[in-house]
Amino acid sequence: MSARTKARKRALDILFSSDVRGDGLDVTLAAEARRAAGEPARQASWLYAREIVDGVIDHRDEIDEQITTHSRDWRLERMPAVDRALLRMAVWEIVYNDEVPTAVAIDEAVELAKELSTEESGAFVHGVLARIARSN
Repeated sequence: MSARTKARKRALDILFSSDVRGDGLDVTLAAEARRAAGEPARQASWLYAREIVDGVIDHRDEIDEQITTHSRDWRLERMPAVDRALLRMAVWEIVYNDEVPTAVAIDEAVELAKELSTEESGAFVHGVLARIARSN
């Protein structure tokens, strides 16, 4: 598993945890930063995970607007929390991170959705992200 794949899973954990617990992303990120300081072997995945979460924090309103616009009658708050977190992460990569090819961002998010969310989540996440990618 690549360092970026591990970082995406770590970022997903932070985004999901913040959402489910109702804590601010900055609070959850700070707690994870303290934990990461004691894990030098995982430093490579931590740096990109932090970049993703910082990007979601910086562009949260725009990211949520993209998701809402392209999710076809699904309100953000009705989506499973895992799907919300995955979509936020992938939208940041597609729209704001030129270093990640769009196809990679979509594929990684879809695979995580299939692994961690509902039976329909892979197709749902793919559909939303494909529409966002076409519009950008």
